[in-house]
Amino acid sequence: MSNEIALGAGAGLTTELAHEHHEHHEHHQSFLTKYVFSTDHKMISKQFLITGIVWAFIGGLMSVLFRLQLGYPDAHFYWLQDVLGKFWVDDGRITPQAYYALVTIHGTVMIFFVLTAGLSGTFANFLIPLQIGARDMASPFMNMLSYWFFAAGGLVMLSSLFVQTGPFSGGWVAYAPLSAVRDASPGSKTGMDLWLIAMILFVVSSLMGGLNYVATVLNMRTKGMSMTRLPLSIWALFFTAVIGILSFPVLFSGFILLIFDRNFGTSFYLSDIYINGVGALPNEGGTAILYQHLFWFLGHPEVYIVLLPAMGMASEIMSVNSRKPIFGYMAMIGSLFAICILSFMVWAHHMFVSGMNPFVGSVFVLLTLLIAVPSSIKVFNWLTTLWRGNIRFTPGMLFTIGFVSLFISGGLTGIWVGNSAIDIHLHDTYFVIAHFHLVMGVASMFGMFAGIYHWFPKMYGRYMNNTLAYIHFWITLIGAYLIFWPMHYEGLAGMPRRYYDYSSWESFKQFAELNRFISTVVIITFATQILFIFNFFYSIFKGRVVKDKNPWGATTLEWTTPIRPGHGNWDGEIPEVHRWAYDYNKDGREFIPQTEPIGADETEHH
Repeated sequence: MSNEIALGAGAGLTTELAHEHHEHHEHHQSFLTKYVFSTDHKMISKQFLITGIVWAFIGGLMSVLFRLQLGYPDAHFYWLQDVLGKFWVDDGRITPQAYYALVTIHGTVMIFFVLTAGLSGTFANFLIPLQIGARDMASPFMNMLSYWFFAAGGLVMLSSLFVQTGPFSGGWVAYAPLSAVRDASPGSKTGMDLWLIAMILFVVSSLMGGLNYVATVLNMRTKGMSMTRLPLSIWALFFTAVIGILSFPVLFSGFILLIFDRNFGTSFYLSDIYINGVGALPNEGGTAILYQHLFWFLGHPEVYIVLLPAMGMASEIMSVNSRKPIFGYMAMIGSLFAICILSFMVWAHHMFVSGMNPFVGSVFVLLTLLIAVPSSIKVFNWLTTLWRGNIRFTPGMLFTIGFVSLFISGGLTGIWVGNSAIDIHLHDTYFVIAHFHLVMGVASMFGMFAGIYHWFPKMYGRYMNNTLAYIHFWITLIGAYLIFWPMHYEGLAGMPRRYYDYSSWESFKQFAELNRFISTVVIITFATQILFIFNFFYSIFKGRVVKDKNPWGATTLEWTTPIRPGHGNWDGEIPEVHRWAYDYNKDGREFIPQTEPIGADETEHH
């Protein structure tokens, strides 16, 4: 009997060794299995990142095009007509339908394809197995599928730009009834159907990814890696996945009902619609407000799906480069949890002007202002981590500090628009654009840039060029403030957003020069992003080679792997964890890795 057990154990060991052997002979793989249909979480993260960069370029270019119209409404750009064709540019001017399509697709692409898939897809995939001490994701195959659903959604979205009736142009929120009736506008035909299919594929991708991230964090941590020893980046990505799993199905159902209304004669969102004086519907009795509830029940948690990964990475990068433990670790986890809960209880603040009962409105005002409390805890803890730290201004650190700055300045205006009485005046004006671009859009982009610069050596085994990175940071930060800060004043003056031409309005003519200024800064800032793209792709092949396994002197597990880890991450056994992730400047040492056992003279405290 004991011989059989020994043989069984021996066989197990042999298969394990064979598995290990297989893990570290990557070069036998074909190009397709290694780079295209890869199940290695690190490769999938790079696929998400590069796809996200492509989409960010397209979305950014769209904003340059519609800012040309806003800044120079009387100019004729005949050369653009040759490049884009008559649908987009007629007589040297961007056409009204093209303008609305650009605004719609810009919003959709930046929020979902760049800041949701690009940010979570890249860093959840890359960091979770490396920082918790796992060989890969819980389901590598589902992980690969999540990328390919995202890629398919991207291709469908791209194809919608080329259909004859034009892309969808009803705003990225796709409010019914405009989006629910095919004849409502030229931009509500085939392009809109493709938009919906693309978004459904995107939602499926996000759900697959999210389930994988949660399962991996809960089940696959290495020995000693208790939940309270996880880096804050992992906590943030974990909560992001939880929010996505709970809120994306609601958007999914909202979109399915929209497809039914558009194509199968139902009326979930429609009632009393007349086109040219003729009753347009076979059925009635739906309500357009239902769509708003379904959309914003995802739409507000979406803000935090975008922000939380940036918050987590900011905490991590700030601690590493301040050479200090993060201030208030448990408070940081508590505030992430509070944001997670509260994000589901504030959606109707997007609907203060929809005819909502004022008492219900006041409840949402209270909950909206409450969410400022955990956000403030995070800001306080970041500032106290920086306070008297021995700060190294690496590109990643600069973008992290930029993120905190934008989060504070953009977040403060949330107190205004969260108040229902003030919001009635500010709703759908440039004030709202300024607020959410600063607090969510640009701030999260800064979190993403910080993560790319910080973990690039681990991703590619090379460094990005620091000089180009510093130029990129300063122009982008100054540009972001010069673009969005002035919009607050336009919004306070009542200037509505999504209008094609303000030049014939007596009340908004005064902003003509300001609009021209903003558009000029947009062009300069966009050009700087091309500099970043050059730096990124050039450095993959020609950057300075990383010689040190742990170039930033960090404590977390990803820096214990080989410089360019194979599929499986660690050669030999996965290291065991003995302490939390933030032992910096302790016992006269600059940093102590998580893998170092705790000595008799020190007790773990945080």
